[in-house]
Amino acid sequence: MPLPDLATYAPHRTITDAAFEGVAVPGLRAEFFHRAEGERVASAGRYSMGGRDLLLAWGWTDEQHCRFSSVHDPEGFWHPETEGCPVVELLRDGETPDAPVTGLAIRTPGGQWVTADRAPARSR
Repeated sequence: MPLPDLATYAPHRTITDAAFEGVAVPGLRAEFFHRAEGERVASAGRYSMGGRDLLLAWGWTDEQHCRFSSVHDPEGFWHPETEGCPVVELLRDGETPDAPVTGLAIRTPGGQWVTADRAPARSR
């Protein structure tokens, strides 16, 4: 399944400091797009931080989870799409579960992690 062409979708809504796993991620921008396809509505979500694309997730509005997702590499290319939702970990400013969230780490199909973090760089 190729990446969705967002030019063929209509903007639906944009969320700043969007949530992942029910937790707000400072600086995470989520843009959602819809397109009617017969009796169904196709949906695509583009996530970015600091103006840098992080991932696309797409599928149907009548399904609970995304059908496909793709991670954007800092080198400027999209990794091949994978079935289902992306594997995402929240990055925190500290080791405790209640430490403030500072960003995301997203696993590529090859098992590498792409990170976007508002805190100073640290090793993963």
